[in-house]
Order: sequence, then structure tokens, then C-alpha cells
Amino acid sequence: MYNILMTALETIQRRLSVRRYSDKSIETSVREDLGTYFEEAGKGLFGNLVRFKLLDLGPMSREEMRSLGTYGFIKGAKLFVLAAVKENRWAFEDIGYCMEKVILKATELGLGTCWLGGTFRRSAFAAKMELSADEMLPAISPIGYTHNESFTSDRVLRYTIGSVKRLPWRNLFYEGNDQQPLEKASAADFVDALEAIRIAPSASNKQPWRIVKGENSQQYHLYLKENKLYNRLLGKIRIQHIDMGIAMCHFEMVAREQGLSGGWEVANPGSKYDGLQYIATWVS
Repeated sequence: MYNILMTALETIQRRLSVRRYSDKSIETSVREDLGTYFEEAGKGLFGNLVRFKLLDLGPMSREEMRSLGTYGFIKGAKLFVLAAVKENRWAFEDIGYCMEKVILKATELGLGTCWLGGTFRRSAFAAKMELSADEMLPAISPIGYTHNESFTSDRVLRYTIGSVKRLPWRNLFYEGNDQQPLEKASAADFVDALEAIRIAPSASNKQPWRIVKGENSQQYHLYLKENKLYNRLLGKIRIQHIDMGIAMCHFEMVAREQGLSGGWEVANPGSKYDGLQYIATWVS
């Protein structure tokens, strides 16, 4: 049920990766809300357009559903959100940004989701998406109502893969350089926006984002601490760059709701750090 009382941060906090779904059908009105939101959420920060599709597995045979390759990890899901984007610069950041907006919209509607980047047969889902020659299918998500028994099993799995073990502030956010941890008092109005990044989902919970607050207190520089081997496991798909888009989505949603002016820009951060790749800057 749509909860209009949740703040952006509350929605982000409520979102969980759901791996087991009930057989309750999503109401037509909820599907329509999602379909309308697909268009609203489809423009990325860097101008790439993300094309969404709601794939219904209901009419498929068991064999055809098995061919999609999510069984054993995702159970009971009959609907999937597919997200395609053309091969351009910043495509992965934009699909992370846009897809996470859809994920959070589904959370508002009382639905469960789960980011999938590698645990599905990409070619089988790509055929259902009818990709054009220059499009990619970097990520999908099941969507539906959570199974009654899902909470306990998902909680165990989240603990096993480390998703409940979030890195503390001192390991993620810095002030002036990449050695001085950012104190919450110094972050002031942006504490919630930064916390929204800290608890964001990321591939294998690696939390590859790093933020350096600039000398100008109204600038927050986003960097990627890339694990190159992991980030390139899926060929041309850059899963940790998708994580950067998710981080930007969370920061922006909370900042905007709290009336903090500004936006993400590709600017000159003024500093380079070993092991960190500059992505973008929040400029107020």
C-alpha cells in the first residue's frame, strides 16, 4: 500500500533485498502507477535515457521461466523490472540512478525488490526486452509482495553476504582530503543525505563510494574506490559504476526533500587520490 507519510530517508531505510515472494498478484492500479513512473524516472543525471519494462512471467511455462536463470536465488517472483540503456559514457551511473528511483517507488507502494546484476541469464532476459543493437541490459529486479517466510531467510542471507555490516562514516566520508574523516557536525545539513549513501545497496555490499567534502562547504565530491577485477567480471558491464548512480540517487532524493539546493555536476574537484576515481560533485 502506498505510504505517502514516509520521507525519502525512511523509504531508503525500509528498502530491503527480497528474495522470496508471495503468490499475491500486484493490483492493476499499482502496475499502472509503476508504468507511469517508468517514464518519469527514465532520464539519467548525465542525459542517458533508461528504458524500463515490466516482464510478467505468469504466462510462461516452468521450463521457460527456468531458462531465465534466477531460480535458487529468487523464489516465487512472477514480475520483473528490466532496465535497458544505450552504450554511452555514464550509461552505468545513469541506469543505477534511474533504476534505484524505481526500486524506491516500489518500496513506497509496499512491494519488495532485489537488485540483480550477475545472478540471471542476461541473454534470456535481453530477448524478452527486445534490445536494439546499441542497448545493454545491465540490471533487473524481481518485484512483488514479500512472502511471509521471507523475512527470516532474507535476514540470514543479508547477514551472510554482509549487507547488514555497513562501513562506518570514518571509512566512507572525508573532509578536505582522503585521510581526514568527516565529522557529522561538519556535514551539518547534509548528514541525512550522506547517511542515505552509507546504507545504499551495492554489488556484494562492497560500498565502493567515497565522499570528500571540499574546502567549499557546499561541495561534496563523489569518488569510486574500484575493485577492478570485480567491477569487470561481467565483461562490458561495470557493476560498481551502477553503484555510483545508486549513491547519487539517494543523496539527491534526501537533499531535495530537505530543501537543500544544488545538484550533481562533473566538475574539477581540485585533488586526485590514489585508488580513487572521480565521478561527480554535488554543488550547492
